Amino acid sequence: MSSRILITGGAGFIGSHLADELLAHGWRVRALDNLTPQVHENRGERPAYLDPDVELVVGDVRDADCVRAALEGVDAVVHLAARVGVGQSMYEIADYTSVNGLGTGVLLQALLDHPVAQLVVASSMSIYGEGLYAGAAGRRVTDVVERSREQLRQGAWEPVGENGQRLAPLPTPEDKPPALSSIYALGKYDQERMSLLFGSAYHTPVTALRFFNVYGPRQALSNPYTGVLAIFAGRLLNGRAPLIYEDGRQRRDFVSVYDVARAVRLALERPDEDGRILNVGSGESVSVLQIADELARVMGREDVAAQVTGKYRVGDIRHCFADISRAERTLGYVPQVARADGMGELAEWLAHQVATDRVDDAAAELASRGLTV
Repeated sequence: MSSRILITGGAGFIGSHLADELLAHGWRVRALDNLTPQVHENRGERPAYLDPDVELVVGDVRDADCVRAALEGVDAVVHLAARVGVGQSMYEIADYTSVNGLGTGVLLQALLDHPVAQLVVASSMSIYGEGLYAGAAGRRVTDVVERSREQLRQGAWEPVGENGQRLAPLPTPEDKPPALSSIYALGKYDQERMSLLFGSAYHTPVTALRFFNVYGPRQALSNPYTGVLAIFAGRLLNGRAPLIYEDGRQRRDFVSVYDVARAVRLALERPDEDGRILNVGSGESVSVLQIADELARVMGREDVAAQVTGKYRVGDIRHCFADISRAERTLGYVPQVARADGMGELAEWLAHQVATDRVDDAAAELASRGLTV
């Protein structure tokens, strides 16, 4: 008999693609999802994109009875359920802490009575804060790299060393110490550490996967706090300029959701008794301005130029992109979707989508709370 897996947040963007990946490899899939309206605008209805072979349980990960019922007969768990978005986490503090922290605690508590063979938890590149940098002579900077509010007010976007020297961004490995610059980042770190502590105490293999900037079909285009590519796409669909903070030269790692789903499957197929933390990215970096231009081009909206605001959001970082060598060694994970191909498929999907643009409202909310400079 095939194994059954529970995916919390399994009706969402990453969860539904993971369900497809696991079904294709012989797993039986159950999804627990609360179908939150910020992500699912169909108001509690089962998403049309969710494979009919997925058993959907509608409920909140903080509901202990619901979680226990969802765990019945389950062999493994992938924990994706979370509130996402750095900016929103800074003013919806209680809700983010509740869903991400308490929700994980409820799940782990339930696993005491319903043990599983393994647990994979979705972590985030946001816990790094600034990525890894090199200073003079290419030496790795070991101190925490931060940008002061005064520096940002002056539009001096690049981090500098303690003596003002220029720093060069490097691929960020898993041993880079966390620098938690938002409530969201703190919550993801809590999810990761709670899960690994649980695994160590109860001899459950746990893998924490630190996702970088995931993109692809099915992202919530009307959610102003989702991934940056989806936010840009929602603006372009409405003929409006994508809004870019700072000068647009900050660098990120954009990874296809198909590669992310594959990485999760590989983690399930190759459990580690000691627990582990792995980056999941493309291994390449690109500036935010460049990715906005690429998206406009594949969508045929070169007439809508991105607007560089010169503003800064509290909690944002300058550069962070993935060193994926550890995932390559331990899982055999190699990204298979080139960005050009992934962007092309995204554009084809977007051609049939409608988005409600709420970015201006979100920007006004951040500004009213002093969260933009």
